[in-house]
Amino acid sequence: MTDTASLPLFPLHVVLLPGAALGLRVFERRYLDMLRECSRQDSSFGVCLILDGDEVGRPALPAAYGVEARIEDFDVGADGVLVLRLRGQRRFHVLHTRVRDSGLILADVQWSPPDHDDELRPEHALLATVLGHIIEQAGAAFAPTHPAQLDQASWVGWRLAELLPLDEPQRLQLLQQDDPHQRLQDLLGWIPALS
Repeated sequence: MTDTASLPLFPLHVVLLPGAALGLRVFERRYLDMLRECSRQDSSFGVCLILDGDEVGRPALPAAYGVEARIEDFDVGADGVLVLRLRGQRRFHVLHTRVRDSGLILADVQWSPPDHDDELRPEHALLATVLGHIIEQAGAAFAPTHPAQLDQASWVGWRLAELLPLDEPQRLQLLQQDDPHQRLQDLLGWIPALS
């Protein structure tokens, strides 16, 4: 059985993907309090796409799938607002939510199974070539830590999902998919419409 956990949620109008970086400005009291609590407990929080509502004010309706976020770096901007650099970790499925008086959404989540390190199938080899060209343009921050990653179905799929100009519902569709080969097949089908 897959593990479950309780996570505070930070709903956004973007999908955080496993392994992807995301910059985030934090100024609302509920999220500043959440970050203090996470820091004290050495715990993480979840990021989910907003299906209905806004990032500030009343609690938004989050998607039922999200990604655990870990803080890689933080700073305070010139305007005094906390700026975080997040990195996507494990995927999860929201089982149940509740809202604190502060407006912070807490979720009981079930962790999704980790991706296998399967090699790319021949029908998806083109995607590794496309990703290689995108990384040349995007810069070293997106480069694989070792060349073999360009042969791994999961890594190629997540990096393409991060770097291609997809809309957020498409990224959410990929996030909900447990099979890395099916993710690649979806991406392969969408690429002609992106050019």
